Amino acid sequence: MKDIDVDDFRVKPDEKVDLKQWPTLIDPVYKSKEHYGQQLADHVARLSELQRKLYASDRFSLLLIFQAMDAAGKDGVIRHVMSGVNPQGCEVTSFKHPGGLEIQHDFLWRISRSLPERGRIGIFNRSHYEDVLIVRVHPELLATENFDPAEADEDFWAERYRSIRGFERHLSANNTHVLKFFLHLSKEEQCKRFLARIDEPDKNWKFSQADMAERGFWNDYRRAYEKALGETSTKDAPWFVVPADDKPNARLIVSRIILDRLERMKLAYPVVSSARKAELKKIRAQLE
Repeated sequence: MKDIDVDDFRVKPDEKVDLKQWPTLIDPVYKSKEHYGQQLADHVARLSELQRKLYASDRFSLLLIFQAMDAAGKDGVIRHVMSGVNPQGCEVTSFKHPGGLEIQHDFLWRISRSLPERGRIGIFNRSHYEDVLIVRVHPELLATENFDPAEADEDFWAERYRSIRGFERHLSANNTHVLKFFLHLSKEEQCKRFLARIDEPDKNWKFSQADMAERGFWNDYRRAYEKALGETSTKDAPWFVVPADDKPNARLIVSRIILDRLERMKLAYPVVSSARKAELKKIRAQLE
């Protein structure tokens, strides 16, 4: 069993990413199922404590972005890792392909509307990165935004990466901390999970022929992810490539990375002033 070093999973700024060199499976960071459960419970309890301080201090917000191939376990990671966080201080937003009013605006518009307020944690299950992932793999989708797909050359995508870096730099400068997670799943493990979905009534409803069609674009998606990770992982808004073939491992790694960032914020409850202490003393006297 190895300890979790968050830097093992961080994509360095300007790093050229080759996902074939990043493992989808590593040695477990837990000794047994019971040990995994205890570690996760400890992480969740600490996250809950820090989230209360984040909310009380009302200074920072935290944005967590999750991207992955189908069946990588995003929903499970979010559900298990954030299970102890007060729902009032945390909101999950799932982004589908844009439509309606969304396509009448730039690709970052709908994202801006869902950003977390100060003191809160926002979780994006998919995000603005869909516009340099699925849209890059299927450039014909650009026609819905009144772009000519034939003009989507390298300069076009480079401009989108620049927009994303600028957007996330703006968030950081305004006290929104950004952490981005790519759950790195192998094609073999995805196949196993797809087969399992077919046999499980609580999962097969969300599996379709369209998922199989997208699996056929595996290498195209890998290249799109490599480019996006390398172009947009920065000091202030880093990407983390999390091995996802082992679900418990992935959950522990993600929770440790989030804890690391919250702990480095040095969060604390607001200091009570002398005037406030006097007011509280007066209230106590009234109650007694």
